[in-house]
Amino acid sequence: MSRILKLLSSAPIANTGSVARDHLANERTFLAWTRTGLGFVALGVALAKLDALEALAPALKPDHGDLKIQSAALVGSGTGCLSYGTMRYFSSLRLLKKGLFRPNIAGIALVAATSGAVAGGGILMVVRTEKER
Repeated sequence: MSRILKLLSSAPIANTGSVARDHLANERTFLAWTRTGLGFVALGVALAKLDALEALAPALKPDHGDLKIQSAALVGSGTGCLSYGTMRYFSSLRLLKKGLFRPNIAGIALVAATSGAVAGGGILMVVRTEKER
């Protein structure tokens, strides 16, 4: 048990300059990645459950193949956000202890591309459903 506690705790760091502020900002960024990832996963699960809504509203006839692809993409991208955010947090933590910082260009580009692809897929799904009516 004490081994686990040692892994989960960290040594105090001198609060010179903006060290505490930087570490707290890193934690907030991690929480934002987590919130984004969980939002994607929740939306993916909600889309997967859209079949149940069809029974309530027969006029809503989603293409089940598109929904499965869309929900899998959302769950996958949400899981990716969670994984990347965790990796990024610990990477930034190590760099901040050394007094360094690395901008997050790749992660932002990845989320922007994934969000655009998922949104574009959703728009195509809606347009296709409207054409079938």
